[in-house]
Amino acid sequence: MNKQERLENRLQPKIAEFREERQTLVLSTLSEDGFPHISYAPFVRLADGYYILISEIAEHTQNLLVNKNLSFMLLEDEQDAKQIFARHRLTYKANAEVMSRESESWALAIPALEARFGEIVSNLSGLSDFRLFRIEPQKGRYVRGFGKAYTVNGNDDIDFVHLEQGHKQIKEEVNA
Repeated sequence: MNKQERLENRLQPKIAEFREERQTLVLSTLSEDGFPHISYAPFVRLADGYYILISEIAEHTQNLLVNKNLSFMLLEDEQDAKQIFARHRLTYKANAEVMSRESESWALAIPALEARFGEIVSNLSGLSDFRLFRIEPQKGRYVRGFGKAYTVNGNDDIDFVHLEQGHKQIKEEVNA
């Protein structure tokens, strides 16, 4: 087994566990006129992507309807972080697509969201302004602390070690 395989075998379970411990995605979307907007949404992950159920009234929904490109982040809770400057996080560049109410995706994702978050999901999905989006991650980064950043693909496979040498100390200049 080579170094890459050992790294993947060690980190993939950690990434999966980290992801399952999170309940919300921090979303970064772009408005029609190019301004970034940050928000969040509860999610469920299925085999073909992350699913969020959000209202057309929300700015992030309007943004996704005009621009399917976004970034999202899963972030360690502040109170759980050993070091606030090095919170664990998983970030992705991604694409979003609206799922129709008649789609197989809707039939799978709504019950999965309901199992995860309760009856509120069936209440919200029954409202005409709520849309189901499938978010497909493309390329991302998993950070476990200082000097522990790894590039991942959309399936959470480790592509390569991003930082091998770690951070470098600034050397003070000595005046002679």
